[in-house]
Amino acid sequence: MKITNLLKYSALGFLGLLSILIVWGLIEPKFIDVEEETAIIPNLPPAWEGKRIGQVSDFQVGMWWDNTGTMRDSIKKLVEEKPAAVLISGDFLYHSLPNPSEELSKVKTAIQPLIEANIPTYAVLGNHDYSHKPPKPELGEKVKASLEEIGVKVLQNQAVKINSPLVKADAQPLYIVGIGAYIANRSNVGQALAELPSDSPRVVMMHNPASFAAFPPQTAPLAVAGHTHGGQIRLPFTPQWSWISLVKGEEVYGDAWIKNYGEEGNNLYVNRGIGFSDIPIRINCAPEVTLFTLRSQ
Repeated sequence: MKITNLLKYSALGFLGLLSILIVWGLIEPKFIDVEEETAIIPNLPPAWEGKRIGQVSDFQVGMWWDNTGTMRDSIKKLVEEKPAAVLISGDFLYHSLPNPSEELSKVKTAIQPLIEANIPTYAVLGNHDYSHKPPKPELGEKVKASLEEIGVKVLQNQAVKINSPLVKADAQPLYIVGIGAYIANRSNVGQALAELPSDSPRVVMMHNPASFAAFPPQTAPLAVAGHTHGGQIRLPFTPQWSWISLVKGEEVYGDAWIKNYGEEGNNLYVNRGIGFSDIPIRINCAPEVTLFTLRSQ
């Protein structure tokens, strides 16, 4: 009898704990962590010293119970902070359907305040923007065209000067390098770097951290990515033990600064993103807005 009672109460305790975790997992996605980071960029122009660049990622609009409210709040937060530029590192949609006009309308409405605030906004596409499996290039082009309609500069293996109203037009340039979607077979680091003047200061953006491994030494002093959702559901203090890495079998580079990855002189920061993969729950992995303060040393 005692063993039976012990098993019963243990089962009830487990179900109670599971219920609490599920409820919290539905609540946590409504909160945003604003991470303040310092990034060292060699040859940083004096006019860019101390300026901030914002990053947000992985809206995943179109998934059931998608996190559109937090997406809008993340953009509002960036508008309040007034960085010199904002980077959005892909996966605007969850499924890029043949006619994703409703989902794209939500994305454009959310991003519009950045454009209205005259904050330069740059983006790359993610695997979901191409409908993921198999990737459909024409759908990715729809997402790109839709974003560029409202003034977002979408980069595909390109390097361009960052033009910011917070920096004088005649100042030495800082470049943004944007890499195409890795899983959609659009990632070409060599092509993007070929557009850069030698030793030019740059910020690198990609969707999938896997693209980072292709950068030669000293070519990506500050690189930012998304894609992993930080694992989405993970145990405290163990970012590599997560639902995405253990259940889905994906290699997850965690979040924040990724140690011991990439070539010498290259540094990768992974943003946890806003949305979800498969289930609308986050545990110990709140949505993130990142603000990088740029320094020359």
